[in-house]
Amino acid sequence: MAKFLVQATYTAEGLKGLKKETAVGRRKAIENVAKSLGGKLDSVHFALGEYDVIIILDFPNTVSAAAAALAAGSSGFIRPKTTALLTPEETDEAFKMSTGFKAPGQA
Repeated sequence: MAKFLVQATYTAEGLKGLKKETAVGRRKAIENVAKSLGGKLDSVHFALGEYDVIIILDFPNTVSAAAAALAAGSSGFIRPKTTALLTPEETDEAFKMSTGFKAPGQA
């Protein structure tokens, strides 16, 4: 499973819905969405600042993560930003892979 960070901002209507359903109720809804896509909710944190909610999810693949983000975003009540997360081991593995990349202007 791969981990994904979701940072989201609620619209005014979304905040009204959050107040009505409660933050605990939304956490349960997020758990259900993750489970329906073969994933798992790690954590939900409501926040002050640029984002209203920060979520960490495990999904089997990027398509599942995209399905969750598209469903949430297309509701019109929340604007999600989804970021794939790498473990330190995965990052080290990526550094070991040869890409053949050359910077512009470099031979």
